Amino acid sequence: MGSRQPSAEPQGEIAGVVHRNISALLEVRRQVEAQRTRQSRIVDSITSFTGSLPFVYLHVLLFGGWIVVNVGGIPGIKSFDPFPFVMLAMWASVEAIFLSTFVLITQNRMAQLAERRAELDLQISLLAEHEVTRLLTMVEAIGSHLGVHFQGEGLEELKRDVAPEKVLEEIEHATEAPQ
Repeated sequence: MGSRQPSAEPQGEIAGVVHRNISALLEVRRQVEAQRTRQSRIVDSITSFTGSLPFVYLHVLLFGGWIVVNVGGIPGIKSFDPFPFVMLAMWASVEAIFLSTFVLITQNRMAQLAERRAELDLQISLLAEHEVTRLLTMVEAIGSHLGVHFQGEGLEELKRDVAPEKVLEEIEHATEAPQ
């Protein structure tokens, strides 16, 4: 009674496919990164910094210092904001305009990448659906050849390819229908 070792081949094959897919995705990511413009990298750096705790700490120091100085909280340092906090509000407003623009630019770029990934997902899903449809047809043909007949509802429907445009039409009709 010898111990039987599980075959490493299927696992290795799966690992190989996974490794190949990961490598391909990383290569695409590197290519996308290499194609980014200098402006895009600058905007992403600014957005990354402004979304960090060091940015918050910096603002606590700057705004807190501004407030403390302008309310006369530090003896010997004269207030420099002639109108209570008007300049602070102006600087904060201008900064908010620029930061929101940087965030929107970054979000637009991220949305474009997400759309590309969604299109890839859709293509892979459609390919998988087509392959499963063909497999069902083959399994039924093999079963028929062997004298095994499948029973159940919907087999004929499952053997037909799905038309994405018909699914989209159905979704549109369902969302337009009064509830």
